[in-house]
Amino acid sequence: MNMKSTDFEIQTSNLFALLGNPFRIKLVLTLWAQEACVCHLEGLLKKRQAYISQHLMALREANLLDTRREGKFIYYRLSNPNVIEMIRAAGKIAGLGHEQFPDIEEIEVLKSCICPNCESEKSELATPVTNKNLS
Repeated sequence: MNMKSTDFEIQTSNLFALLGNPFRIKLVLTLWAQEACVCHLEGLLKKRQAYISQHLMALREANLLDTRREGKFIYYRLSNPNVIEMIRAAGKIAGLGHEQFPDIEEIEVLKSCICPNCESEKSELATPVTNKNLS
């Protein structure tokens, strides 16, 4: 067997390394349930904008997120729902039961904007994503 790493091994290990951070898994799960801009994620996840943006950039560079611009805001959403199945499988391998993996309906979703950058009466968070939207 050739001892040189293949593209498959390198790309796969890069994905595992990327998702080896608990906050990134939380971010992926959050964006599985809804589309959101950084300021909405800041209000929802209670982390600083710079911290969230750093993780969003890494996930975006790995092609796990899609974006769309609306005015001055960039909205993020999960681009590949297969990553959810990978996270679910990793949890199972780690010994977690199926009931410990959150259903999409259990993930906290903002009903209206609570961030300081938006006017809550004029701004709506994009509608929650459903599994049929991701197919």
